[in-house]
Amino acid sequence: MINMSILKSLGLSINPKLHVTVLTGAGISIESGVPIFRGKGSMWEIPEARRLAMRASPPWNNKETWEFYEWRRKLVSQCKPNAAHYTLVEMENYFENFCLITQNVDGLHIKAGSKRVLELHGNMWKGRCMKCGKIIDLPETPLKTLPPCCECGYPLRPHVVQFGEPIDNKILIEALKASKEAELFLVIGTSGVVSPASQMPILALENGAKVIEINPNPTVLTPYMSLSIRGKAAETLPKLWKSFFTD
Repeated sequence: MINMSILKSLGLSINPKLHVTVLTGAGISIESGVPIFRGKGSMWEIPEARRLAMRASPPWNNKETWEFYEWRRKLVSQCKPNAAHYTLVEMENYFENFCLITQNVDGLHIKAGSKRVLELHGNMWKGRCMKCGKIIDLPETPLKTLPPCCECGYPLRPHVVQFGEPIDNKILIEALKASKEAELFLVIGTSGVVSPASQMPILALENGAKVIEINPNPTVLTPYMSLSIRGKAAETLPKLWKSFFTD
């Protein structure tokens, strides 16, 4: 249940000029059937995933790495965006200054129709050439060849940030800028333990934003939030969005 009096107490005027930034994590994708990457119920509970992942290795443009990603891509190809994904599309269409930052690599935000998406950790439906740097869309699964190759002939790697690798600096700068400029910042389905994404809601708060968290369970970010709503994203976000226009 969303408490309308609490929403009103935030003192925000919901209008198209409002600067809105959203950060999403695995929680929003779980509701579409995408397995989480860590913890209970994660893909690591599946023996096949563990076997394939153990064979994947740097420089990440080899057949073994792509066999693991093809397993993941096939799984995600059966998943569809949910009501939370589509509500974010509605929000983007309404607000003139809207930015969606995601930690997810499943591409569901783009599939739903979101346009301004900053994918902090990349996208499993793209490959990156380690020779010429070109990023190539790979929308189909299974791929015809493993590894797939760039137009220059060099083997592609998945366009996904691996553990220990830095986030693309251009994307990170844009995400931090959007966090600083936000007047309303939504944190949806993220545990708040992975940096630098976990710092973005705090950065927004420090710069005067109202920050609303949507998560079924309390997180490390909860004590700092302007408002924390317990609930699943697909159920809660559409109600929250509707409530903004309800007296």
